[in-house]
Amino acid sequence: MRNSKPNMKNYDYSFWILSFTATLMVILMFLSSRPWFFKQEQIQIQTPLKNSIAVASKGKDYPPIIAYWICGTKGDSKRMIRLLKAIYHPRNHYLLQLDGDSSVHERKSLLGSVKSESLFASFGNVDVVGKSYGVNREGSSGLAAILHAAAVLLKLDKNWDWFINLSPLDYPILTQDDLLHALSFLPRDVNFLHYFSKSDWEKRYNIDQVVIDPSLYLGKRSDLMYAVETRTKPNAFNIFGGSPWMILTRELTEYCIQGWENLPRKLLMYFNNVAFPLQFYFHTVICNSPEFQNKTSINTDLIRYISNTDYDQMVTSGAAFATPFKDGDSPMLNRIDESILNRSQPDGVVAGKWCSDLDMNDTNSCSSIGNGSISDIDSIKAGPNGRKLAFLLSQFQINAKFTNNPCYL
Repeated sequence: MRNSKPNMKNYDYSFWILSFTATLMVILMFLSSRPWFFKQEQIQIQTPLKNSIAVASKGKDYPPIIAYWICGTKGDSKRMIRLLKAIYHPRNHYLLQLDGDSSVHERKSLLGSVKSESLFASFGNVDVVGKSYGVNREGSSGLAAILHAAAVLLKLDKNWDWFINLSPLDYPILTQDDLLHALSFLPRDVNFLHYFSKSDWEKRYNIDQVVIDPSLYLGKRSDLMYAVETRTKPNAFNIFGGSPWMILTRELTEYCIQGWENLPRKLLMYFNNVAFPLQFYFHTVICNSPEFQNKTSINTDLIRYISNTDYDQMVTSGAAFATPFKDGDSPMLNRIDESILNRSQPDGVVAGKWCSDLDMNDTNSCSSIGNGSISDIDSIKAGPNGRKLAFLLSQFQINAKFTNNPCYL
C-alpha cells in the first residue's frame, strides 16, 4: 500500500532513522548467536546400536552433499513433511522452518513429526527452527531469513557443498539420486543463478524506490512500506539482477555470512531498502567480488520449472523442481510420486540406491533402515532424468566458462 507524503517538517529525518534501524535489524538477525532453533540433539532419537548411523564420505570421488532449507507459513506443516520425504537422502542436511504467522502448536507439531521418524533420528540430518519470526518474501526479511538459515546450517555442520531454498509449494520432478548424479560432474564451486539483462530487470523492478519491510522487527509478516522519495543508483558497485531461485555454494554462503571483507555488508545495507532483494543480492555479490566474479556461475534457472499446467512438458524439462504448485494439488503430486519418484505412498521416503541395495522394494520399507540396518549412502544410481540433467548442466557450464560470463553481460 503506497503512503502519501505527510505534511511534516521532520519527515525525512524520521524516515531515515527508521530505515537505518531496519538495516541494523537485518544484520543482527543472522549474525546473532541467540538460540533461535531447536538444537540437533533435541531432535535426534539416539539408537542403542553402535553402527546404526552412517556418515557420508566427502570428496571429489563421492557424490556432493546438499543443504536444504524448507520455509513455510501457517498451515504448511503437513506439506513440508511430504516435501521433506520426497527429497530425503541420508547424505543431505535439512532445516525446516515455519515463519511467525504459524502458531507455536503448529511448530511443535512439525517437530513432533520429525522426531517420530526413526530414519531421521538415525542419520541425524533433519533439524527444525523453533522460535520463528515474520518473513515477507518480497522484502528484506526474506533475504535475512535465507541468510539466517544458511548460517544455522553452517553452525550445525559445514560438511555440505550446495545450499537450496525451497517452499512448500515446490516439489521434485526427479529423484535425489538423479540430482546428486548430475551435480557430481561439476566443480563444487559453481553457483546456479539466472541473470536478467540490465534492461530487463530495470523494466521489472524499480530499484530506485525506497522500501521498508516492517516484518524485520515484527513477529508476523507485514506488508512493505513504500516511501515517496527515491534514491539514485550507487556508483560504488554495479547492480545485477535475476531469478530468486538459485543453488549457492557453501563457499559463497560463508562469504556472505562471515563477511571477511566489507562488500557483503555494504550490499546488505543497500538492498535492505529495496523491494525483491532476493532478485539482486547474491547476483550482485558475485559480480562485484574479485574472489567470485571470475569463477563459473551457471546462468540458468533450469533447475526450476515454473509451471504445472503441462505434465509432459514439466517432466521432460530437465529441471529438478517444479514450482509453484497450488495448495491441495494432490492429484498432480500423486502422479509425480507414482510416475517419476516411484513412491507408492506420500508418507514414505523416496527410495534411492542407499535403500534399494537392502532389497527393500517399497518406499515405506526404507524407513526401517533407522531401526538398525546399515546402508551405503555414498552410492547413487541415476535414471534417464538424472543423465539428461547432467548433460544439460555440462553444456551450460561450457557456455559460462568460455562464452557467457553473466558478470560482463
